[in-house]
Amino acid sequence: MALTNDLICPTDGVQINETKVRLVAGLVLLVTALYLITGWLALPLLLAADFGLRGFDLGKYSPLGNLADQLVKLGRLPYKGTDQAPKRFAARIGLAFGLLISILQLLGISSLIPAAVLAVFATLESVIGFCAGCLVYTYYVRLFPKAA
Repeated sequence: MALTNDLICPTDGVQINETKVRLVAGLVLLVTALYLITGWLALPLLLAADFGLRGFDLGKYSPLGNLADQLVKLGRLPYKGTDQAPKRFAARIGLAFGLLISILQLLGISSLIPAAVLAVFATLESVIGFCAGCLVYTYYVRLFPKAA
């Protein structure tokens, strides 16, 4: 049994551009890598704000989303439809990671592990289109079936 065949993803029937999603994930990876190199608190705060905007249907205000839109137009990249619900769920998880990384840094506690996990998940989405949000959602549904 392949892992990707066993995943349960939330759906809402609203299509968004997977090309843009993967570019945003690449930008998240870039910002996270810059944070790991510099330790600059503004970077996880930027990620938290951006994830929050995209996770709660305010994506038109997302700096990373808007930059990805420009890259799609500039590169004349193809539209590939995908359901928005798993990406919105993943953005909410990203919001939690951005906040966790920021809080840990403010408390003087290493944020290396959550930042590295965020970088790995962003890499998986950007490079191979693997949605970690679906993985988390699958475990959530299995652990709390009545809540889903």
